[in-house]
Amino acid sequence: MTEEHRTEDSGSGPTTKIADIPDNAVLALLNRATRNCLILGLVGALAVWIGAGWRNAAMLATGALISAASIHEWKRLAELIQAKMNKLETPRSAPVAVLFFVLRLMIFGALIYGSLKCFQGSPVALLCGLGLAAITVGYEAVRLLAE
Repeated sequence: MTEEHRTEDSGSGPTTKIADIPDNAVLALLNRATRNCLILGLVGALAVWIGAGWRNAAMLATGALISAASIHEWKRLAELIQAKMNKLETPRSAPVAVLFFVLRLMIFGALIYGSLKCFQGSPVALLCGLGLAAITVGYEAVRLLAE
């Protein structure tokens, strides 16, 4: 990151201002978070499969897939908001984007319910998979701000 994106903090060295982070860096952050979420979900599901059986692995994998899809949807919303703020041409209108966002939330809810009923695995494994979105986005954000 260039020097114009850094400010001096009281003795702790240079830090990045959140407002100075370029749009493309935020989108790259969300892309990396999606990729890392899928990788962690796959590795975690394999480990759980070996240790606790296929039902719990399926629950973790379902949660990880929902997490990755959620991050991807947030990226699409961020692109739409950035385009509106920069007064650029947007591929779809804001109400349509919000409608699809709400529709996806309903689909994710149905997937969660279906996995709990069908796989009959541990809800904790599902929650761990769902938590991967927060973990990967948080990690990538800290990494970006530390640059």
